[in-house]
Amino acid sequence: MSDIESEVPTAVLPLLAAPRAEVFLVETEEELAEATETLAAGHGPFAVDAERASGFKYSQRAYLIQVYRAGSPIYLIDPAAIAPVADSRPFARLAEVMKTDAWILHAASQDIPCLRELGLTAMTLLDTELGSRIAGLERVGLGAVTESLLGVRLAKEHSAVDWSTRPLANDWLNYAALDVDVLFELWAAVEEVLIKRKKLDWAKQEFVATLNAQPKATKVDKWRGMTGLHEVKDPKKLAIARELWTARENLAVKLDVSPGRLIPDSSIVNVVKETPKTKPQLAGNRSFVGRASRSYLDTWWKAIEDGVNSRDVPALKMPAVGIPNHRIWPTRFPDADLRLKIIRPAIAELAANHGLPVENILTPDYLRTVCFEPPEFDLESVSQALRGLGAREWQIELTAQPIVDGLLASLVVEDESTDLA
Repeated sequence: MSDIESEVPTAVLPLLAAPRAEVFLVETEEELAEATETLAAGHGPFAVDAERASGFKYSQRAYLIQVYRAGSPIYLIDPAAIAPVADSRPFARLAEVMKTDAWILHAASQDIPCLRELGLTAMTLLDTELGSRIAGLERVGLGAVTESLLGVRLAKEHSAVDWSTRPLANDWLNYAALDVDVLFELWAAVEEVLIKRKKLDWAKQEFVATLNAQPKATKVDKWRGMTGLHEVKDPKKLAIARELWTARENLAVKLDVSPGRLIPDSSIVNVVKETPKTKPQLAGNRSFVGRASRSYLDTWWKAIEDGVNSRDVPALKMPAVGIPNHRIWPTRFPDADLRLKIIRPAIAELAANHGLPVENILTPDYLRTVCFEPPEFDLESVSQALRGLGAREWQIELTAQPIVDGLLASLVVEDESTDLA
C-alpha cells in the first residue's frame, strides 16, 4: 500500500450513509428549468454521474443523471420522465450551463456517451478514477478511493440495480446522490497525490484524450463474438448462428431489452450444434433457455430455417482486419514476435518504476502495432508513429526511447541467430 493511501481497516472507517447536501429529484421540464437556474447561480466545477440500465435494457441511455455544484443541492435528474424518447432539446439550457466549468466524474468514459446523447458535453474533464490510476493507487473504484484518500466508507449496495425501474426506490436515490456528494473532496485529494508524484500534467493529458475519444467503429459480424461459438466449425451451422443472433438483436431493439436476457449466447450455440429438425424439437430442447425462448418460438424457428436455407454461407473465419493477433506471431511472424518479447518487458518495468498500470503507460495495441509494423529505428520515427496511433505526449516521452532500444536489440538477436545458423 502506498504511503498516501489509508492504512485504517475498512471496517472501522466511518460510514457515509446519506448525502450531506439537500437532494432533489427532477422529473418534469419545469423542475429541470428551476434546477438549471440554481446550478447556473452556483460556482465552481460540476460533480456529475449517470446511471444506465446495462444488462437490463438494449439502449445505453441515461436513466438518472446526478449533478451537484457548490451553492446548489444535489439534483437527481430523471431523463426518462422528462423525455421518454431520448431527446436533447429539453436539456439544451442545462447543457449551456454545464459548459461553463469543469466536470468531475469517476470513470468518465463510461458516462460520457449517454450524457452526449442528451447534448450534455464537458469543456474540461477531471476524472477521479483515471487520475487515481495515473497516481498509482492500488484500487480505483469509487468506494475504494474514497476510503483510501478520504477515510470514509460509502453505502454502495445498489450498484447492479435496474435503473429503468419506476418509481425509483428511496435507497437507490440515496446511493445515487452519494456518488456525487464526495467528488469535490475526492478530486482535491487525487489532485494532491498527482502533484506530489509529479503526474498532474500526465493526468490532464489523459482527461483531454478521454473527452476527445471517438466511439469505436461497430464490429463487422458481431455475431461471431458469441461465447462458445468458436467451437462450431461448420459454415452452414454458422449461418444458423448468424440468423439467430440477428433475430435476437432485432427483438432486443424492439423490446429495449438486453439481448442476453431474451436468450443467452449458450442457448444459441447449443441450438446451432444440435440443429433441431422441427419446431417441436426446438421447443423440447432443454438447453434452449431464456425468458423469450418459448414466448417467441416462432421467431427463433424462422431464424433457424433462414439459416438452413441461406445461400450466403459465412466463412469459417473472418478476413483479418488490422495487424494479426499477437498469439500467432511466434510461428507466423517471428521477427515481430521477437521485437514484442524484447520490448514488452521493458515497458512493463518502466510502468512499475513509475507506479503506473502497464496499460496506462502505453495502450497495448499501440505497442503491438509498432512491433508488427516498425518505423525507422530512431527516436523521431518511433515518436511520430506513437503520436499517429494516439499516444499522449507524456507516454511518448517515457516509452519512445525504450522502444527504440528494443528495436535495435532485436537486430542484434537476429544477427546472432543468423550467425549460429
